Amino acid sequence: MVTIAAAPPLIHAQDRLSRDFYSASCPNVESIVTTTMNRLSSENNVVPIGMLRLFAHDCFVEGCDASILLTGASTERAATDNLDFPQNPFDAMDELKKTVEESCPGVVSCADILAMATRDAVTFSGGPSWTVLKGRLDGTISRESRVAGHLPGADFDVEELESNFGALGLSLEDMVVLSGAHTIGFSHCHQFTSRLYGSSGSDPSLSPSFVSTLQKQCPQFGGNPTTVQAFDISTPFAFDNLYYKHLLTDEGLLVSDSTLTTRNDTLRLVNLFANSQEAFFSAFARSMVRLGSVGVKTGSGGEIRRVCSRVN
Repeated sequence: MVTIAAAPPLIHAQDRLSRDFYSASCPNVESIVTTTMNRLSSENNVVPIGMLRLFAHDCFVEGCDASILLTGASTERAATDNLDFPQNPFDAMDELKKTVEESCPGVVSCADILAMATRDAVTFSGGPSWTVLKGRLDGTISRESRVAGHLPGADFDVEELESNFGALGLSLEDMVVLSGAHTIGFSHCHQFTSRLYGSSGSDPSLSPSFVSTLQKQCPQFGGNPTTVQAFDISTPFAFDNLYYKHLLTDEGLLVSDSTLTTRNDTLRLVNLFANSQEAFFSAFARSMVRLGSVGVKTGSGGEIRRVCSRVN
């Protein structure tokens, strides 16, 4: 049996946030966000996938401060790593903020709404729920130049991933379990075609049948650049543990997925989560609380935006 070790102290500790932060100022905020998020997710199944990715891309750059939502020249949204974001999660955040503002004007930050909506996105997709700690302020800085090198790369090996997550104060276990977010969602062909058409053939760490499937979806020449492939080819919209099962049959879409089976310590965790969805869900909930506490702005460190796409 594998024991999930305690994560090291975060760069910005969880004790700066609280579960009851809006109990007096906006007591119904949780139900408002959940009801709205469930409606938006029912209307468009891309919304939960996009919201989960949006939260991760926000927290890895500048911390969990909704800086990714700011628009304008040379903001985070203009960075290469964020150019292929669908518009749906941004539109959903606008709707969520508008709905919350109608009940509690000027009280709830976009960063907290994004954290709650992400939890609801996972739960809506069949995954676990968790208590979202609140009290984040919205950041006022969003720079394209600060994105490069901070997000986990599609071609990262396990050591690079460990360093990337570790820079946020997240543990090896957090790294493996948060990679499981790829149980829902899709990747564009350009993120993995080098594994299919190398000078010496396809990546030998991939199953030949999986390579054949991917080559049909993403041909070497003449393909549509907007074509996407599901990380989990079985249930791309369902939050489950099949992502880990596919890793064990050499069907990890990105290098950063497959690499989790190349070292004994990470492979033990992959096996644990592949064999127990309950263990994965429990660990994922804990790791999302830790991720959501990275780089939070409180006190005089930020503001509560009235509109998520621009500073006040």
